[in-house]
Amino acid sequence: MFTTIISHQACSNHEPPQGHPECSQRLAAVLSALEAEEFAYLPRIEAPLATMDMLTRLHGRAHVDYILSQVPQTGTQALDADTHVSPGSGEAALRAAGAVAHGVELILTGQTRTVFCAVRPPGHHAEPDRAMGFCLFNNIGVGVHHARAMGLRRLAVVDFDVHHGNGTQRLAESDPDLFFASTHQWPLYPGTGRVEETGPAGNILNVPLKAGCDSDGFRQAFSDQILPALLAFAPEMIFISAGFDAHWRDPLGGLDLNERDFGWATAEVMNIADQCAKGRVLSSLEGGYDMDALARSTTHHVRALMRL
Repeated sequence: MFTTIISHQACSNHEPPQGHPECSQRLAAVLSALEAEEFAYLPRIEAPLATMDMLTRLHGRAHVDYILSQVPQTGTQALDADTHVSPGSGEAALRAAGAVAHGVELILTGQTRTVFCAVRPPGHHAEPDRAMGFCLFNNIGVGVHHARAMGLRRLAVVDFDVHHGNGTQRLAESDPDLFFASTHQWPLYPGTGRVEETGPAGNILNVPLKAGCDSDGFRQAFSDQILPALLAFAPEMIFISAGFDAHWRDPLGGLDLNERDFGWATAEVMNIADQCAKGRVLSSLEGGYDMDALARSTTHHVRALMRL
């Protein structure tokens, strides 16, 4: 039972304006890192397009239609100050969400043990009715709803991106069977993620970290708070929003983590998945804007998914 990599060339064709940090070079760096010999035997699958049914379980038809209608024939179109679409953005977003949904199918039908979705645009800031923070559709959220459609009930999302996953938290606020846990820098964009944001059912755990927090601080917070709560919730499957912008080299964050920290955190989540979720873990790329740090962090993350 292998770790399967899901990606698609179309995800490189989403091109925000020149100089935008969420650029196609990010995906190139990730895929280049995964060409190393240690990953050579992993199955590689092209991401299918998300169907309208998959998307509208979360976003609603009017919102999906609006996002796709904004895709220009040429140039770029701004949805907000940070979030843009270009001629290739529609297919890229559909492939990114489709990758996560297909990964769920592969795991739940026993075709693979874990999945890494090397896709963009990212998704964890996208709310049910709003694209924001470089994100068009909430890829992990689409996957959560797809897992529900396939019969699972209790699900969890662990997010270690430097920015709080406000979009995914929105899902958990109205869904007591979805546990959302996040470590993130505070204060920082998008301004959500305070400790007191626990949700009506207490199924949300935010662990904000101060700027400059290093490996020891991150690992202690993760060990003392995230992991016990995740185990107590006992999900049937775990999703990881794998943002690597908490790395010390990243230009958009101010935490002091390194690539080994992401591998460690992933391995700890895997251990809990073995205890309550039959080892079922799906990870999808979120942030990470220094190319070297992103490549090295991806390597450590996927190694942990492979249990190397």
